[in-house]
Amino acid sequence: MSAAPEPRSVPLVPTVPFPEGISHLANAGLGYEADAYTNWIDESMSWKETCFIGDWSPLLLKMRVRGPDALRFFNEVAVNSFATFAVGQAKHIVLCNDGGKVMGEGILMRYGPEDFLFTSTPGVVWAQWCLAQGGYDVEVRDETAERFIFQVQGPESLRVLEELTRQSFREVDFMRFDERSWGEIRFEVLRQGMAGELGYELHGNAVDSNPLWEAIVAAGEPHGIRRLGARAKMVNHVEASFPTPSVDYVPAWRDPDVREFGEAMAAATPPVWSFVSRHTGSFEPAGVEELFFSPVELGWARSIKFDHEFRGRAALEAEVATPRRVLVTLVWDGEDVADVFASLLRPGEPYQQMELPRSGIGLVWADKVLAGEGQVGIALSRCYSYFFREMISLCVIDAGRAEPGTAVTVLWGSPGFPQKLIRATVAPAPYKQDRRRVDVNSLPRYI
Repeated sequence: MSAAPEPRSVPLVPTVPFPEGISHLANAGLGYEADAYTNWIDESMSWKETCFIGDWSPLLLKMRVRGPDALRFFNEVAVNSFATFAVGQAKHIVLCNDGGKVMGEGILMRYGPEDFLFTSTPGVVWAQWCLAQGGYDVEVRDETAERFIFQVQGPESLRVLEELTRQSFREVDFMRFDERSWGEIRFEVLRQGMAGELGYELHGNAVDSNPLWEAIVAAGEPHGIRRLGARAKMVNHVEASFPTPSVDYVPAWRDPDVREFGEAMAAATPPVWSFVSRHTGSFEPAGVEELFFSPVELGWARSIKFDHEFRGRAALEAEVATPRRVLVTLVWDGEDVADVFASLLRPGEPYQQMELPRSGIGLVWADKVLAGEGQVGIALSRCYSYFFREMISLCVIDAGRAEPGTAVTVLWGSPGFPQKLIRATVAPAPYKQDRRRVDVNSLPRYI
């Protein structure tokens, strides 16, 4: 008789309280979290109408870098300028290979003259490799398991946090951070806005995560706060145009100029490599490298500064001077989209399902974008926005087709499925109005 299989338990995300009454879970990278707490429509409206609290702890690695060469290291691997980078400031940094393709990106926070925290996933993996290759006088510490990262985003976020802590958050400027507290729990608050709205990211000791989460939820209940589940979590990345690894692009880990790194990652962490490199859709790349994109193609050209030497500089100088492709939003035709859903109610084989509101992390869904007689772009992150009542997507498109109002066609349906041509219109990226930098001193006083 064969032995009984060893029992397994689902590794729930530990940084939020156990989701009582939740029957569906979703992969959140380093654990499983609630697929939805109320429903994805309700939760996706929260950052426009009230606010949400969401857990980014399991999606991000956290690397602390201290030492005399810490700033020199980031200066040599990031496209960003560090000519001005104050203690208490944060930057969205982009790391590339020599060919100017994105290896990873994330948030770098400066705690002191020689003290930095980098939060990312592919970006941290690549940064760790680069540090190991070159003689940098730094100390590196993995703080992933020790830290929680919560986001409180939306027009009521400031009110909820101030009423909870009885402390002012108005002195924390955009992309700056400072320390605040609730009772004896101390945490850092970074003002950013990943939902494209006023918002804050909270960093603290993981042992304090559950009580602080519950306190924020309780303080926010009178103001309509929602707990953000996995299903709605990535909607704002499309509305507000925040391209994300494993859903919008494949990090260039398998590029020939970093072959040793790519082979090491594939061999040492096959689940990680699989997670960031899986793709599907009507676009059939000759190789995964066709889903490697540059910062210009992903909408980050403004972050590239040529005041220092960095990996990929030569390639990006040429691309910034004459961009070949840029990032836009596509608005998909409602009647054509409706026909995809209607095919489920007709005899015969239906079109490929459009998951609502969008597909999850760990799969780059890339569709051909056509105009005239050929392909002019790649649609990414198809997403239903209940706020706009439209199907939208990001799109890396030929620069000559990027003017808002330009008509294109998306080919929907992976090879092996019935395929449908869907009319689409080019729109700006971000699609939703950017309200991240709202003047908080113009808002009512809450304490």
